[in-house]
Amino acid sequence: MKDLLFLAHRIPYPPNKGDKIRSFNMLKHLSTQFRVHLGCFVDDPRDWQYQKDVAAYCESLCLLPLHPGRARVKSLTGLLGSQPLTLPYYRNRRMQQWVNTTLARGVDRALVFSAAMTQYLPANLQQLHTVIDFCDVDSDKWRQYATGHRFPMNWIYAREARTLLAFERRQAAASDAAVFVTEQEARLFRELAPESAARVHAIDNGVDTRYFSPEQVYPNPYPATGTRLVFVGAMDYWANVDAVVWFANQVFPAVRAAQADAEFVIVGARPTPEVTRLARLDGVVVTGAVPDVRPYLAHANLAVAPLRIARGVQNKVLEAMAMGCPVVATPQALDGLRDCPQLNWRVAEQADDLSNLCLAVLKGEDRDGQGARGRDCVLSHYSWSEHMARLIGLLNERVQNEPA
Repeated sequence: MKDLLFLAHRIPYPPNKGDKIRSFNMLKHLSTQFRVHLGCFVDDPRDWQYQKDVAAYCESLCLLPLHPGRARVKSLTGLLGSQPLTLPYYRNRRMQQWVNTTLARGVDRALVFSAAMTQYLPANLQQLHTVIDFCDVDSDKWRQYATGHRFPMNWIYAREARTLLAFERRQAAASDAAVFVTEQEARLFRELAPESAARVHAIDNGVDTRYFSPEQVYPNPYPATGTRLVFVGAMDYWANVDAVVWFANQVFPAVRAAQADAEFVIVGARPTPEVTRLARLDGVVVTGAVPDVRPYLAHANLAVAPLRIARGVQNKVLEAMAMGCPVVATPQALDGLRDCPQLNWRVAEQADDLSNLCLAVLKGEDRDGQGARGRDCVLSHYSWSEHMARLIGLLNERVQNEPA
């Protein structure tokens, strides 16, 4: 086996949110082909308990604490120059020392998960075969954030979009391959960074369809009979917060008025105060962290994905599809999903249209079989093994092309 440096901005375990799901499946598959040297941060103290779970896949492991409050303060030093605030947020002297020591042992290839972690690689990448998984075009995410906020945050977000894009372009140009989670994201980056278009690739997310399976029996987590609309996601992520606040205030009241036993159940760890306050509304339930999201999907009548700002494929949508649960969503939440002609998507952007779609599904009880067809789509197009084989190919590409 060859050695691989794998850098990630967050510990890839437990796989309970978008970036961790992707990075964990990378780690799991890469460990079958490489001796993995993993360096990452732990930004949630509860995740330290998973150190052994992660170490089982690694030849060596560097886990360092990251305190979000302190990191946000440190990131402000970026305002003194032209660098994006994301870089000082993740800058750490101990991580740099570990990377330098690891590379000095002869490691000749690296996979970097998120642009910010590329700051730890040597400036001259000629001797290091490097693949960067940007996941999404983060700079464009900040551009979207800027349009939804007032001064001074809109200025800060717009600055971050501009400076981060410049950094993303430099790092992509110095790499051997730049990976994005959907072809739409890859196409956007090719437009924004035409000098790197030839090395930009799309590698989709996947779903563990044996784990997310409607064929298993799950205990009912809901306390009484009723009609449940469920949203699953990390509830400290701004796009998710915006989605559930908007849905609870603008969409769900019409559903509740027409269907008195309807409940909007928000499932996800670390709910912000803005999310927690939603529980005061009639029919809205905020669970906080749960040990297993599958029962909430298995016993829900409908999964909703009312995102208004979204980047890449939404794991929450794929997991609901894998569970055979009907989905109602905004166009943004479905951006990047593979085309499944057999799937009759329920998609709307305006509040009234979305509430009408929810009611139509609830009253029809998914008679046209969207739930089953959603699972078929996942089985056909979202295999982790297939997608990770492509990533491994990119990591081996230069080596395979070198003379023996």
